[in-house]
Amino acid sequence: MKHISYTVSVLLLVFLPASADAWGFFAHRLINRLAVFTLPPEMVGFYKANIDYLTTNATRPDSRRMVVPGEAPRHFLDVDVYGDSAVYKLPRSYPDAVALLSEDSLLRHGIVPWQVARMKGQLTAAFQAHDTDRILHHSADLGHYIADACVPLHTTHNYNGQLTGQRGIHALWESRLPELLSSGYDFFTGPAPYLERPTETIWAAVARSHAAVDSVLTFERALSGQFADDRKYGFEQRGTATVRTYSRDFARAYHQRLNGQVERQLRLATRLVGAFWYTAWVDAGQPDLSALPRTPSEKEQHRLALEAQQLEAAPAKAVAGHEE
Repeated sequence: MKHISYTVSVLLLVFLPASADAWGFFAHRLINRLAVFTLPPEMVGFYKANIDYLTTNATRPDSRRMVVPGEAPRHFLDVDVYGDSAVYKLPRSYPDAVALLSEDSLLRHGIVPWQVARMKGQLTAAFQAHDTDRILHHSADLGHYIADACVPLHTTHNYNGQLTGQRGIHALWESRLPELLSSGYDFFTGPAPYLERPTETIWAAVARSHAAVDSVLTFERALSGQFADDRKYGFEQRGTATVRTYSRDFARAYHQRLNGQVERQLRLATRLVGAFWYTAWVDAGQPDLSALPRTPSEKEQHRLALEAQQLEAAPAKAVAGHEE
């Protein structure tokens, strides 16, 4: 674990985006990058050789959200629309959930835990096939969805405070606070554990995230009553643009009210990403990763370049769910 010696302040300078989605580009990339160093010696060499791929492509699922049909629901689950204790009662099998609730309902209200379970299976199959490209592709995407499951506002229909007059809280919690304050966070998680029941693990993460929703909203509302708008918000330069954002004073005060919640969820996400990668490898029979190509193939690099071009050229489409 001594390799987790990056200073987050340096990483912030490298990964700070002009705009942010989900955890924010900075946090998603940080989570995937630090998860590499939770892996055992048999895996860490392969993953370190591809750490830039895993870091850069941690945000690709967000880039696909507005243009790829079916992508948006993979990032969240509106637990509260299904009633009390729903996170404990919803079927763990996706076909069972479709039979009970209909696929239209599932896609409208999110499928993130089912997506994580599905992708864990895909990553296991990629390890079994000794396919470097698929291992890297699925590892990067899986890390993204696991991280999203660790965000409280990804587990509620009131995902941006739009139902309670708190619009903008989404970016405050998952982008503004990490960008400003993560240089002081402790990211030590210990080695990635093997997950005996990975499906139950991701559902437990969603339950933990959902349990935090009330404090996320309540503390922001109480604090807003103590800050006039000219103190709550300010203007900062992002690239060539001047943007209105939550002030540093308000962000720090909110961080103190949350008592380390964002830091804990970032650390949980990092640990879980490493654990799912490790579990998929073990379940695949622990293939010798040192015998695989150490870098993505030209075909994979071409695929990424073509996808980037298509995403840039495609018109944004309205999507159901957490569109803000």
